[in-house]
Amino acid sequence: MNTFGIALKVSTFGESHGRGIGCVIDGMPSGLFIDEQFISTEMQRRMPGRNTYATARKESDNVEILSGVFEGKSTGTPIALWIANENQRSKDYTQIAHTFRPSHADWTYYHKYGFRDYRGGGRSSARESAARVAAGAFAKLFLKEIGIVLQSGIFQIGALQTEQRDFNFAQTSDIYALDATQEPLFKQAIKDAKKQHDSIGGAAEIRAYNLPIGLGEPLYYKLDAALSSLLMGLNGVKAVEIGTGTKVAATLGSINNDEMTKDGFCSNNSGGILGGISNGDTLIIRAYFKPTPSIFKAQQTLNENYDEILCELKGRHDPCIAIRGSIVAESLVALVLADMALLNISSQMQTIKDFYQKQPYLFTKGD
Repeated sequence: MNTFGIALKVSTFGESHGRGIGCVIDGMPSGLFIDEQFISTEMQRRMPGRNTYATARKESDNVEILSGVFEGKSTGTPIALWIANENQRSKDYTQIAHTFRPSHADWTYYHKYGFRDYRGGGRSSARESAARVAAGAFAKLFLKEIGIVLQSGIFQIGALQTEQRDFNFAQTSDIYALDATQEPLFKQAIKDAKKQHDSIGGAAEIRAYNLPIGLGEPLYYKLDAALSSLLMGLNGVKAVEIGTGTKVAATLGSINNDEMTKDGFCSNNSGGILGGISNGDTLIIRAYFKPTPSIFKAQQTLNENYDEILCELKGRHDPCIAIRGSIVAESLVALVLADMALLNISSQMQTIKDFYQKQPYLFTKGD
């Protein structure tokens, strides 16, 4: 499947070394002001070639709006977006045309489909995630209209972690670090891995503020389930946590429970979700990324004849996919929240009646 969402559907298409990538957004309400400068800024946050901490592949990632927008506003019809690939180097992959790269999707794609696009991984490449950021920018514009805002940042690189959550600093950091004191150490860890022709893992935290109570559909489209599903579908994500996350297994209910007063919750171990539905508190979710599997060390693998060989890669790869991946994760959270917000409109009969009773009737039917 290449489509996600229920009320707000997004279908992505394209490959890493094809002509380009893109998406179709279906279900966006009409009348939304489309801020193209904001969309461009969002793309620049994820854009490759930004600095030494990202792949050297240079792509402008300009988003061309093909349909669904007229005179600066959404029309309510499908919004089609196109992002051209401008800097492919397919020759870097000719030596691995019949080789399964360790920890890549080469092995699974080949056995599922019978053949594969070996040029940068084709459809399985993280290049596709640019389309998700473009769609996420539209979702953020929608969420802004109803007061919901998102932030993200990096709190872990390799074994280094921080408890600090300075999202304002993260916006200015080259690696979106959430802690100014830890940023130099994070950067050095990435540089050291890169110097050793290796890569390193990392983790991002995403928060959403001003969520209303009620986003999420019991039982089979819960907010936490939908968020986890979409984030786990992102290249390189191997774990997702909400609220206190895995630490809940080592605590007591009397400690983990979020007590309530007239002023609100006394804590937020739930991460803003109860019973799969937003509870009005801040949404807190974390995504953990594996080290980039494309490294420049010789590794043992197999070819399509199942011969044991050494894999020696060329090309341009991120030394830490968590950095740019954090922007994609934030975009995916925005898409889930926008979808849930649209679904939530039909959750109460009174809301539906209020809407239709306000509609003008130009013609009277019957006597």
